[in-house]
Amino acid sequence: MNSDRLPKISLEEAYEHRDDAARILASEDELAASAAGGGVTPEYYRPIHEKLAEFDEVRLGSMDAAGIEHQVLSLTAPGVQIITDGARATAEARRQNDFLAEQIARYPDRYSGFAAVALQEPGNAVKELRRAVTELGFKGVLINGYTNDGDPEHGRYLDAPAYHPFWEALCELDVPLYLHPRPALPGGLALYQDHPEMKGATWGFGTETAAHTVRMLLGGHFDRFPTAKLILGHMGEALPALLWRTQNMFDLNPFDKKIKKTLPEYFADNIWITTSGNFSDHALINAMLTVGADHILFSVDYPYSENATAAEWIEKTPISELDRRKIAHGNARELFAL
Repeated sequence: MNSDRLPKISLEEAYEHRDDAARILASEDELAASAAGGGVTPEYYRPIHEKLAEFDEVRLGSMDAAGIEHQVLSLTAPGVQIITDGARATAEARRQNDFLAEQIARYPDRYSGFAAVALQEPGNAVKELRRAVTELGFKGVLINGYTNDGDPEHGRYLDAPAYHPFWEALCELDVPLYLHPRPALPGGLALYQDHPEMKGATWGFGTETAAHTVRMLLGGHFDRFPTAKLILGHMGEALPALLWRTQNMFDLNPFDKKIKKTLPEYFADNIWITTSGNFSDHALINAMLTVGADHILFSVDYPYSENATAAEWIEKTPISELDRRKIAHGNARELFAL
């Protein structure tokens, strides 16, 4: 570890099971399909896949050079949410969590984990959540957007009544849910026809995840689960910049929806955001003015973004040293009891 660097904890850091990465890298067709699903090119995705399944010298060396003391690892998108068969999704979540626990056990001071859970079978998802947190020591769960439910063209969002027992368990265990992006359902992809560059992280990921979050907010989800903890990446998927207008237009046009608080109040009580993949001074300062430094967490989005780039940025961005330390590591230590 480079002791001259500002200490950092990062928590949107992806992995892939070694067997899955080897299968994808061995087939140009598999690699092309995986890249297309994420809205990226195969040329971009090949070196990413090589890093996703590596937990030793390359990952740890990159962390050390950047002053990242600890990573919270999670299964790369789309994870188990894309599996349409419930029993297979449940089995895959358990397989992934067992594999991740093995990697954490090798470097327990450097890695923690967010669990994969298969909401295709909500009851089994609750059981796997409890096992991952109480037996494997995971810090929460990461869900990749909506969950496919028997049909690749249909998905259920996190406010579905079928998931209420899952949210009750999250609140009881007092662990957060990290909402990670995935492309919109097929019916929402017409906008990106002939523009594959827009489907993934370049644009579509953020708008899909922001809409998912606003759906929960305006639907009273956090009134129903007032102690729930939600984490959003990429500086809040642009929501800090949109909160005032969204609140204002909702006040004028609530239709049949009633909520107990304002959107900024829900962010203050229930939502944390991370810097993953969005190393912008302007975006950070806007987020600090909107949601406050106490609910912002440093993250990289490794290996989709580079540790060195993120570390250099957070060490130099024009904010107070108190806020810099909170964001770099202090808030994460408090939220996850690290």
